[in-house]
Amino acid sequence: MIPFNKPYLTGKETQYIEEAVKSGKISGNGIFTQKCQQFFESNYGFKKALLTTSCTDALEMAAILINIKEGDEVIMPSYTFVSTANAFVLRGAKIVFADSMMNHPNMDATKIEALITSKTKAIVPVHYAGVACDMDVIMDLARKYDLFVVEDAAQAIDSYFTGKDGTKKALGSIGHLAAFSFHETKNIISGEGGMLVINDKQFINRAEIIWEKGTNRSSFFRGEVDKYGWVDIGSSFLPSEIVAAFLWAQLENLENIQKVRNQLWREYYLKLADWAKENEIELPQIPSYATNNAHMFFLKCKSIEQRTHIINKLKSKDTHPVFHYISLHSSPFYLDKHDNRVLPNTDVFTNTLLRLPLFYELDIQTVINQLLNIK
Repeated sequence: MIPFNKPYLTGKETQYIEEAVKSGKISGNGIFTQKCQQFFESNYGFKKALLTTSCTDALEMAAILINIKEGDEVIMPSYTFVSTANAFVLRGAKIVFADSMMNHPNMDATKIEALITSKTKAIVPVHYAGVACDMDVIMDLARKYDLFVVEDAAQAIDSYFTGKDGTKKALGSIGHLAAFSFHETKNIISGEGGMLVINDKQFINRAEIIWEKGTNRSSFFRGEVDKYGWVDIGSSFLPSEIVAAFLWAQLENLENIQKVRNQLWREYYLKLADWAKENEIELPQIPSYATNNAHMFFLKCKSIEQRTHIINKLKSKDTHPVFHYISLHSSPFYLDKHDNRVLPNTDVFTNTLLRLPLFYELDIQTVINQLLNIK
């Protein structure tokens, strides 16, 4: 059987977990947590990184930090995971969905300005498949209308955006805040896990307090205050040292993991190009301003019927591709809350996008051969 995903283990995970246990501190914010956070800050230029128990938690922290409240509007793509929206809905926001681009599931940055009103508080670009949204346009709009930008970079580790000034910046380092995922389906994993990135220094101190259940305990441990107490709202957002130890083993091997994933991605692209053209299937397109972190290889089929046919054929060979999101604006929960705008590109991706297996130990030639034999 070829599954859609198989978590890759470097071989050091259990060793580091044992070290964490023997250290006597496994509750979180210990040696491995700090090593992981420093890795991201030094390698990607993040001002502050805080590990979280999930990307969902990181997004919820972001919503608290920018003070989302009842009646605020937040612009984001409809083609995304429910956590992107839930984080802001939980604070009372109205979600205003933007349509995808024609040739990529990312939201069309040229359509955002028309959605901005006096109630708009934030824009949440989602870097789908680790491919950058047009952050120049988005950040210009944020400055023009005094909005916050929260990057949903769940899939975007080790991917970059090149701005119009030629500067190359890591995804997650551009917006005021950003959220990453280390779920087992991502490039770098910890089973469940995530990270909040703070790029605007006004949020750093409060982020630590929210992260530590609303207390100033981090300041206490650094010797900045004599005692700690309850000073703000917060929750139990930080993961245990066991999770951080697992993640550290992955981060040590990030370069190798990324090299292999990129090789697999390119092999799909080159060997499926003619087959895709013959069958009116579109392969992924990477904008000139974006890099590819090989998080995902997807096909854009010509119809939902074609997608279903391909899925069934591959599954009959015990290979398991999957489709992705059902657009949030058409979901049962948000259908009557959406403003009835038609989002045609989003709906196309909902009906036609198909994700192929992509993981470190993948027997990719078998999958390619199976696809090439589909009639």
